[in-house]
Amino acid sequence: MNVQVIARSDGTPLWFSRATPGRTHDLTAARAHGIVQACLTQQILVLADRAYQGAGATVRTPYCRHREQTEHYQQFNRDRAWLRAPGERAFAQLKSWRLLRRARCSTRRIGTIVQAVQTLLICSYAG
Repeated sequence: MNVQVIARSDGTPLWFSRATPGRTHDLTAARAHGIVQACLTQQILVLADRAYQGAGATVRTPYCRHREQTEHYQQFNRDRAWLRAPGERAFAQLKSWRLLRRARCSTRRIGTIVQAVQTLLICSYAG
């Protein structure tokens, strides 16, 4: 399954998309859910992985690996990964649910489960 997550910079999950089949490319799913357009319209800076290259002006991805990448680019990628690490926590929280790791059902059912997990996670942050 492919679930898109929007998280604050501290790793607090704000929104989970509905599940799409796992064969769906990340950028295709983000465009289908309107994430790319919304971030572009609102001028929200997004730190994303390499799967989102070409997404738009506000989406920042690491420099591609080239054989002779200068120290400057390598340092940039390390700094960017350090900034992105807390946001990855939202993905880790979603993947920590065993029910989702072992799910073998339709994406509609998984989408309902993801909504329930989102509610539980948000309640745990509020309390």
